[in-house]
Amino acid sequence: MTLEIIGAGWGRTGTSSLKAALERLEFGRCYHWAEVRPGDVPLWFDALEGRDVDWRALFSGFGAAIDWPASYFYAEIARAFPEAKVILTTREPRRWFESATDTIYRFMNRPLESFGDERPGWTARESRDLIRLSRRIIIEETLGRPFDERPHEDAELVTRCFSAHLHSVRATVPKERLLEFDVAQGWEPLCAFLGVPVPDEPFPRKNTRRQFNENVETSR
Repeated sequence: MTLEIIGAGWGRTGTSSLKAALERLEFGRCYHWAEVRPGDVPLWFDALEGRDVDWRALFSGFGAAIDWPASYFYAEIARAFPEAKVILTTREPRRWFESATDTIYRFMNRPLESFGDERPGWTARESRDLIRLSRRIIIEETLGRPFDERPHEDAELVTRCFSAHLHSVRATVPKERLLEFDVAQGWEPLCAFLGVPVPDEPFPRKNTRRQFNENVETSR
């Protein structure tokens, strides 16, 4: 199996729903923040430092890679898989900021020492390394300021960076290779882009704001 689909959209743009949809469409396992394995974390740090990463080895056994950390490196991954299609999940920037503030940003604001071995198969040290990686990508690299300065609390900065990312993807990925997709659109545009039949069932709706926070509280 080789990677056929690359997600360029940030988390909280329906990436969990897209993951479920792609797996329902039988594109294989979908790499997502929830799928990151302990041994992957050093490789993502290598990528951040500009060191070579064997993307094909990292994504072996996966048919798609979406959400952070993969979406941060969408351009590099797209070069490694030139036949793969790119999906840019979108959302209105201010609504995205409100959702992120109440979910991922709140989650990452927890003291580092509060993260333990609650993630199955992970030690406390590995879990904290994943949070360090997430803070580095989602906040520091994406927003351009250190985590301790709390740039993710600046609504103007975040929404500006969100919009800039959308423009960057549009300018980077050829139009025939790119789908801009709001998961509220449902199956039709996604299936048309991928060239597969539309399932006779509702489009999945996963990891809502309420579900995210319930899962976080359960794992603490």
